[in-house]
Amino acid sequence: MDTRKLTEILSATIDPNQRQQAEEQLAQIHKIIGFAPSLLQVVMLNEVSKPIRQAGVVYLKNMITSGWQEKEAEEGEPVPFSIHEQDRAMIRDMIVDAIVQAPDLIRVQLCVCLKTIIKHDFPARWTQIVDKIHIYLQNPEPNNWMGALLCLYQLIKNYEYHVTDKRAPLNEAMNLLLPMMYNLIVNLQPDPSMESVLIQKQILKCFHCLVKYILPLDLITREIFTKWMEVLRSVMERPVPDHTLQVDEDERMELPWWKCKKWAVHTLYRLFERYGSPVNAREEYVEFADWYLTTFTGGILEVLLRVLDNYRNKIYVSPRVLQQTISYIDQCVSHAYAWKLLKPHMFAIIQDVLFQLMSYSEADEELWFNDPYEYIRIKFDIFEDFISPVTAAQTLLISCCKKRKDMLERTMHFCMQVLTGQGGEYGPRQRDGALHMVGTLNDILIKKKFYKEEIDSLLSQYVFPEFHSQFGYMRARACWVLHCFASVHFKNEALLAEAVRLSVNALLNDTDLPVKVEAAIAIQMLLTSQEKVHKMLEPQVKPVTSELLKVIRETENDNIANVLQKIVPVYTEQLMPMAFEITDHLATTFSKVIETDCGTDEKAITAMGLLNTMETVLNVMEDNPEILAQLEKTVLRVVGHILHHNIIEYYEEAMILLCTLTSKSISEDMWKVLEMLYQVFEKEGFDYFTDMMPVLHNYITVDTNAFLSNENHILAMFNMVKAVLNSDAEDESEVYAAKLLEVMVLQCSGKIDNCLPSFVELVLNRLTRKVKTSELRTMLLQVLIAILYCNPHLLFNILMKLQESVPNASITQHFIKQWIHDTDCFMGLHDRKLSVLGICTLLEMGPQRPALDEVLPKILPSCLVLFDGLKRAYEARAEADDDSSSEDDDDYDDEEILSTDDDDFDQMNNEYLENLARMTAKKTATQDITITSKIEFESDDEVSDDDDYEQDETAIECYTTVLDDKDCPVDEYIKFKNAISALSTSEPALYHALTSVLDEEQQKQLNAVFVLADQRKAQQDSKRIEQSGGYSFTVPAQVPTTFKFGS
Repeated sequence: MDTRKLTEILSATIDPNQRQQAEEQLAQIHKIIGFAPSLLQVVMLNEVSKPIRQAGVVYLKNMITSGWQEKEAEEGEPVPFSIHEQDRAMIRDMIVDAIVQAPDLIRVQLCVCLKTIIKHDFPARWTQIVDKIHIYLQNPEPNNWMGALLCLYQLIKNYEYHVTDKRAPLNEAMNLLLPMMYNLIVNLQPDPSMESVLIQKQILKCFHCLVKYILPLDLITREIFTKWMEVLRSVMERPVPDHTLQVDEDERMELPWWKCKKWAVHTLYRLFERYGSPVNAREEYVEFADWYLTTFTGGILEVLLRVLDNYRNKIYVSPRVLQQTISYIDQCVSHAYAWKLLKPHMFAIIQDVLFQLMSYSEADEELWFNDPYEYIRIKFDIFEDFISPVTAAQTLLISCCKKRKDMLERTMHFCMQVLTGQGGEYGPRQRDGALHMVGTLNDILIKKKFYKEEIDSLLSQYVFPEFHSQFGYMRARACWVLHCFASVHFKNEALLAEAVRLSVNALLNDTDLPVKVEAAIAIQMLLTSQEKVHKMLEPQVKPVTSELLKVIRETENDNIANVLQKIVPVYTEQLMPMAFEITDHLATTFSKVIETDCGTDEKAITAMGLLNTMETVLNVMEDNPEILAQLEKTVLRVVGHILHHNIIEYYEEAMILLCTLTSKSISEDMWKVLEMLYQVFEKEGFDYFTDMMPVLHNYITVDTNAFLSNENHILAMFNMVKAVLNSDAEDESEVYAAKLLEVMVLQCSGKIDNCLPSFVELVLNRLTRKVKTSELRTMLLQVLIAILYCNPHLLFNILMKLQESVPNASITQHFIKQWIHDTDCFMGLHDRKLSVLGICTLLEMGPQRPALDEVLPKILPSCLVLFDGLKRAYEARAEADDDSSSEDDDDYDDEEILSTDDDDFDQMNNEYLENLARMTAKKTATQDITITSKIEFESDDEVSDDDDYEQDETAIECYTTVLDDKDCPVDEYIKFKNAISALSTSEPALYHALTSVLDEEQQKQLNAVFVLADQRKAQQDSKRIEQSGGYSFTVPAQVPTTFKFGS
């Protein structure tokens, strides 16, 4: 293909006037053989301008990403486009050279192309990449090395998550390339130039990626490993050139010298944490870990302590290098061998490094005054915690004070020295650091009797006065320390009242926004932990709530939304007049957040927090229909916006809000929402069907008459179920779809008989295709059982009509055989109850019942299996209702302190894993059930029952029907006993055939079921008498089924 012509077309794509025509041209010619390699040639031409080359490389990247792998055509669809093998071969030949020669902007996109090619073609179609990289790394021309290393990085990254067995092709390649990487970095180390350091950084990135999840000990022998450790140590040790100090401190960490150190210490930490720590190492690395600990700990600690010494002496260390250095030292605290080396330095680290890090800094000051919103965002950003040296400092402080003797005492002594310092030696910033340390250690202090007794006086003497400090950061720190100790038992109630007063005053009257945020969280923690606070806060709950709404809008901080979520349920009555204002405020803030959202995680978390807070307000107001009706319009405004604009990341929260709005009654507006949901379903397919399920369930069950009053409601539900079951989704959405059908059948019994033939046909069609899980199979059977229970004659008439299209096998017999065979697959209360009721209905049909000869001997044993499961399910339900866990507030004085010679093994963790392994082995042994029969008129050997495991309550048990109501008059035990007893007189031959197969044990079980049936009958009778005003006789409810969303 003519590269000149292609260049012209690409040039036109960046001209707004010609773009559309140029893109149409590309769409016409991109499938022609030779197009893709020609495009790559244009991208590599230096004489072509950069923007045109960029346009070309982006088009090539998209083409390779979507069209490199050959795809099979869907039935009745044209074959999807893929790049011809001839073109793929040419691109494979050129791509490494292109990456080596390309400028950075082009190179980035070409690396994405290479990633796709390696994923699909290495090693089967393309081993030459290894030789290409090898040739370039051997070449003495330094300009080629970076491109070759970027290609090598993509090759290693392709195997990043592969298990050991699947990494053989990589290990084979690395046998050749790892020594070259090593020689290159050793030769480059004496050269401190930027170009040299950038290549060293890339080598370290490759090595880190190689060992990130698996350390290939056959590839990296102890001798090779020692050489690489020496490389990492020397990178950490070498000084950074002085000229870097002229660069602004905020940008300094991005310089290659610091990036290189970052990858070195990052790799050291990873090697120690995953393979070198006997506490954490997996079985295959235990021997290696012992060797690592004794061989390298001394040398690496020496280098890392020097890094901390530089920081202590105010010599710049980049934040990531500092954070990883502290994290490495934190790992050392757990090991006796490492601790002996670290112990002499540890208190100096606490006093001179951790204390400095945890004190209010110049950078904090600048942010506090110039951008308080950013200050708040950073302080509460959970993603920041992973890379922050301050968080690493907190973790190390907790580790050594919790695990090593004398550390807590010495640290607390030092903190008190700072807090009580009279001579002006320590200023407010140092007091901030001391309070930060004390608050960080709260969990340990609360468990030590000596310190626990002193917390009241600590708060009153050193924390409360700071609420009046002239410095905003000290007022914020006072609120923070108070929230850390909010759960402590206050000996003096006046002190608790003062804590509440100070926090509320800080929220309502402080002029600094970060103080308000910390005060709000202190109030939340006090409310959560101290019952007495509920009364203390009550007089001011309205102004507090109004202020919280303002702070939420100003800061868009998710944590403040959580505070509101705590306050609303506690003060429901007091806040009723404000319910509309609260919801409206949240809705407006939500609109503001999503309008300004540019795809950041923080915005998404905030938006979700606002929606969750709205849900809290709805939940607490649900017994007040007038207020709920007011709130509904505001909430629908938000939900409508989400659904109308397809903001799919909030669909789940939107469905929860709709579920809450439909849980008690359904308004006119809410019936219109059903139409909107149906449109969303048609647009988005069944991806969100399981999220919609609770709302759809409410539409059917909360106001069944209104649901039935419009046949479009029924049609919409059926069409959604049909779309899911015909989609071959093979996931849980199919189970939910079948459940929705079953709910409709039971809830609308006798009122949708004209729809039932379509239901039956849909279910049978799905059963004749491959069904992968027993959960789906039993759910589909359950739809038929529900129809049988509601209208047995209609079901068998429908089956008879459908029989005409299947002359060779009896559908009815298939259904009954599969049902009885699968009895042990019915889980939970509802499914087992319905199955028992279905069998009873079948037995009560008399002469019109279909032939049962084949399954007759299995019917009662199957029922006994169901009753055994029911017994367990009822017991589990009762236990769950009674379950109230109480936590002991004991002191754990020296429980976790290790002696100098002890390692910190996580006993609980190991025990838990052992138990888990035992349980898994036991379950797989006891449940070796292969089920081969199913309603399938073709081969049925492929049913995989790997999803079969005993569970007392299934995930769909929460979608209740009339059968699950607390006052449901239909009792499966009573019904079963009556049915069997009636047969003994009406059909003695059948009764004999059913019961004669039972052995002695089964006969006992049957009698036990009958005894339980009599007891339940007596309970029912006494309840009836009680309700009609007779004697009072209380019995525990047998089936407490409340609808819990998402349980």
